[in-house]
Amino acid sequence: MLTRRHIRVKVLQSLYAFYQSEDSDLEKQEKFLNYSIAQMQDLNALLLQLLVALRDHASNYLQKSQKKFLATDLEKNPSKAFLDNKVIALIAEHEDLATYLKNKKLNNWKSDDEYVSLLFNELKKNEWYDAYLEQAVHSFEDDKAFVVRLYKEVIAPNDKLYDYLEDHRLTWIDDFPLVNTSLLKMLGKLTQKKAKNIFNSEIYKDQDDREFSLQLLRKVILNDDKIALEIDGKTPNWDKERIAHLDMIILKLGIAEFLYFPSIPIRVTINEYLEIAKEYSTPKSSIFINGILDNVVKEFTTEGKLNKVGRGLT
Repeated sequence: MLTRRHIRVKVLQSLYAFYQSEDSDLEKQEKFLNYSIAQMQDLNALLLQLLVALRDHASNYLQKSQKKFLATDLEKNPSKAFLDNKVIALIAEHEDLATYLKNKKLNNWKSDDEYVSLLFNELKKNEWYDAYLEQAVHSFEDDKAFVVRLYKEVIAPNDKLYDYLEDHRLTWIDDFPLVNTSLLKMLGKLTQKKAKNIFNSEIYKDQDDREFSLQLLRKVILNDDKIALEIDGKTPNWDKERIAHLDMIILKLGIAEFLYFPSIPIRVTINEYLEIAKEYSTPKSSIFINGILDNVVKEFTTEGKLNKVGRGLT
């Protein structure tokens, strides 16, 4: 499920594409934003499915090992810890996830199973995998810790998987870090009683978030000239041409929230875009953006342009 930060990043990406193109069709850009967000949910489901595919691959591997003519005692009586992992079992049995994968025809790990094999071979190289297999009894927390480590140390950093995702759908490369963070957070909080939290086919938390994504895009595009004027004069040491393109869009997003989203606290807006700048722009961007947005807030406050409602919103 998308957080507000995810939404801001997706709008940033859409605006970047909008400003780079010569097509000023707002409706077309809104469709691109919705498409891009839907692709993120597909990636989320696919990476959850990858954990199950790895377990199933391990099962096939053990069966083949047992049938070797000169199988060792360990191969004849292998540990089934990975196969019996309780967290992966919950993922495999999740009805909403299974329905989503079926409806979207996301069966990549069957058609491209060489990537599953590649990741499994990487997993086998780790001493902590052997230690997990050797452990006689596993609690739910043990299984969860193993899955988190598997994802964090084997799946997320794998370059060949990254290349595969880039080749398959271009938008997934921008989504990969966001989805990784979201999945690891979900796995870390997962309990047997809250298995439904594994996957939600609804992309947005509620209708307010859905509306926020479209309104944020619209407000920046439709008020571009006005917002750009608010930035003029507040960057005395920087020509517009010298300001990183992403930084300019981040500034426009922040100012749009100041002016057109009265229920969002000023500090929330600033903190969100500072974190986004750290992740997506240049090393010094967050300092630059913080200074400009602080100056804008002071000026708007003096001029009475801020229209924030509710307590604690300034």
